[in-house]
Amino acid sequence: MGFKLFVLSIFILFIVPTLIAAECTCDEEDEERDRSKALRYKIAALVSILVASAIGVCLPLLGKVIPALSPEKDIFFIIKAFAAGVILSTGFIHVLPDAFENLTSPCLNEHPWGDFPFTGFVAMCTAMGTLMVDTYATAYFQNHYSKRAPAQVESQTTPDVENEEHTHVHAHASHSHAHGHISFDQSSELLRHRVISQVLELGIIVHSVIIGISLGASESPKTIRPLVAALTFHQFFEGMGLGSCITQANFKSLSITIMGLFFALTTPVGIGIGLGISNVYDENSPTALIFEGIFNAASAGILIYMALVDLLAADFMNPRMQKNGRLQLGSNISLLLGAGCMSLIAKWA
Repeated sequence: MGFKLFVLSIFILFIVPTLIAAECTCDEEDEERDRSKALRYKIAALVSILVASAIGVCLPLLGKVIPALSPEKDIFFIIKAFAAGVILSTGFIHVLPDAFENLTSPCLNEHPWGDFPFTGFVAMCTAMGTLMVDTYATAYFQNHYSKRAPAQVESQTTPDVENEEHTHVHAHASHSHAHGHISFDQSSELLRHRVISQVLELGIIVHSVIIGISLGASESPKTIRPLVAALTFHQFFEGMGLGSCITQANFKSLSITIMGLFFALTTPVGIGIGLGISNVYDENSPTALIFEGIFNAASAGILIYMALVDLLAADFMNPRMQKNGRLQLGSNISLLLGAGCMSLIAKWA
C-alpha cells in the first residue's frame, strides 16, 4: 500500500505538470502581471506553507512526548474532531467547487463536458473506490491473521491424559484463545488506522500539488497575495488531521518521518514545479482544466469519505464518547469550529 502511494504521488508530482502545460485556447481577461513581485510572494508562500505544514502534522505526533495529547486522552477526540471538520470543509468548500469550475468552464467543448456532470460522477466513484480499498485491505488482513491464530493457540497448549492437567490445559487454551482474540482485534484496528492514514494522505497530496502548481505558475501579485496566508492556515489545519491519523496508526519512526515530510513538501514542490512551467502553463487551457478538474473531483471524493466515515463516524459512534456527555459536547463544538474556520478561509483561497 505504501509503495503504491509513493508511485502514484510521484506520478502526480512530476508527470501531470508536463501534461497540463499547454497552449491557451480560451480568451481570458487581462490581469495585473508583475513577475518579480509575484516571485517574492511565491518564495514567501513556499517558506510559510512548508513551516506551517511541518508544524501542523507534527503537533498530534507529540503525544509520545506530551501525555495529554496521546490517543488515550479525551482531548485527542476533540482535536481529531476539529481536524476532521477541517478535512470535511476542504473537500466540500475548497476542492469540489474548484472541480465543478474546471469541468464546466466555457473553455471546454460543450460535448461531452456539458452533457454530463462529470465532477459529481468522479467524486462519487472515488468515494466508492476508497470504501472498497478500505474494506478489502482490512478483510485480507483479518483472513490472513485468523488462519494463523488457531495454529498459534494450539502450539501454546499441550494436551495431557490426566484429568487435572487436562483441566489446566483447557483453562490455558481458553486463556490463549481470549488473548489471541484481543490481539486480533487490536491488530485489525491498527491496520484500519494505517489504511486510513495512507489513503487520506493520498487525497491530500492530490489537491495540494494542484494548489502549488497553480500558485507557482501565476504571475499576478494580486492573486497570490491573499493566498499566502490562506494556504498557510489551510495546510496547518490539514496537517493536524493527517497527523492525528498517523498517530493512531502507530507506524515506525521512519514511516512517520517519510509521511510527515511528504505532506510538508508536497505543496512547496508543487509551487516549484509551477515556477518551472510558468512560461508554458495556462490554467485556462482545456488540458489543464480537464486534469485539474478530474484530480480535484477525485481528491474531494476521498476527503469527504474519509472525514465522514473513517474519522467522524468511527469516533462519534465510539462507546467511550457516547457514554461521556461532556466529551460529546466538546467534540461537536470542535467539529463545528474546524469546519467553520476552514470554510471562512475560502473567502480568500
